[in-house]
Amino acid sequence: MIEIGIKPDNLKDLLIEIKNHVGGTIKEEWNEFTLLVNNDKATGSIRFMPFDWGVHLLDFNITFRDDVKLSMHANGFNPIRFAYVLNGYFEHKFSADNRRILIDQYHSLIFTNKADGVNYIYFPKDTKLEINSIEIVRKKFLKKRTTNVATLNKKLYEVFVDTDEENRFAHYGALNLKIADLVKKMQTIKAKGMLRVLRIESIIYEILSFHIQRHDKSQQGVPLPTSLTKSELILVRKLGKSILKNPAKNYSLDQLALATGLSQAKLQDGFKFLYNRTVTEYIRHVRLESARDLINTTDLNISEVVYSIGFTSRSYFSKIFKEKYGLTPNEFKKQLVTAVAM
Repeated sequence: MIEIGIKPDNLKDLLIEIKNHVGGTIKEEWNEFTLLVNNDKATGSIRFMPFDWGVHLLDFNITFRDDVKLSMHANGFNPIRFAYVLNGYFEHKFSADNRRILIDQYHSLIFTNKADGVNYIYFPKDTKLEINSIEIVRKKFLKKRTTNVATLNKKLYEVFVDTDEENRFAHYGALNLKIADLVKKMQTIKAKGMLRVLRIESIIYEILSFHIQRHDKSQQGVPLPTSLTKSELILVRKLGKSILKNPAKNYSLDQLALATGLSQAKLQDGFKFLYNRTVTEYIRHVRLESARDLINTTDLNISEVVYSIGFTSRSYFSKIFKEKYGLTPNEFKKQLVTAVAM
């Protein structure tokens, strides 16, 4: 086992200490620090990016060739950490505990320690790890003008305002596929320079919001759908993405159930959990969003838009469009023309 003990003042110290144990080189571009490793100890990369107001990103995309025990002392650098596992898994425990907790694929962990505590992270060998961690330094973050932690639920509020780091906290989150999409989106950013930094930062705040939403639901006692397994939820998500790409296709619940091998009841449970909509409501929502984009970005007339997104009745389309957006399609189109003329 590779044992790495760290008393960091910041995440860059952590990156340097990992490099000292597994080798590799650290490159820096636009304040994005990346440890690149390709040897008998590890293959892959670990990225660190600092942002304003005490927000940091730590991304693992690496395979260790031996088990790794990371010991992070909290008396120098002790942020709130929002970790998410896209691939692989890891285990966590506080120095005050004897039990390790498994954080599996598509699951999350929000944690922070007392100022004198130690966080232990255990990484498995020969397992591709893709782990996203957003780290918030509380004293700096609370100085941000738009930060209003009073809107958080009671437990998270207490964690954020504990700037003297007198309490330890851990929340082991349930399955969350929405964060997976955002982490993948962040990985595909090709932009350079300031544009790249801004795009990554915007996704970081999106991911953070989903961590907080999921914690809210757990505090409210909102359960996962017990009728579906993790693999079945992943199937539902793939189906949702397919509908998003092809809204005009003629969908039926029977056909969708047959295509996925899931019962209609499981499909409905999955869509309600992932999208807060029934299957029919989701299809209608996707078509209306697609219609609005077509009206906004093309020269198609309303009838052409209606049939291009899978509706057969213009009057029905106009009715549900107004219910959703507060304007008829024609009113929406005229509003766009007026705005361009001005």
